[in-house]
Amino acid sequence: MYLEAKETTRLYKLLSEKLGDDTTDAMFKYIDNKTERSVEATIKTLATKEDLNNGLANVRKEAADNKADTIKWMFIFWIGQIGVLLAIILLFVKK
Repeated sequence: MYLEAKETTRLYKLLSEKLGDDTTDAMFKYIDNKTERSVEATIKTLATKEDLNNGLANVRKEAADNKADTIKWMFIFWIGQIGVLLAIILLFVKK
């Protein structure tokens, strides 16, 4: 949970009274750096998830395209098989 501006100012005043300005500044810089690194790591993770979703969408599209091609070639194969079967039947009928 992020601190509001008033809370941050109040906390800074309380800490600087107890620890001194230099120590309080160093502590606030440390916390800011840690928070910034954490946010950057989260953003990288989210970007990776987005990349995975895009990749998955591409795989699904390719699978659908392959399915259509497979159905087309199955149809062509079975038409050829029927033609060969009819030719064999006609060959036996003519004899």
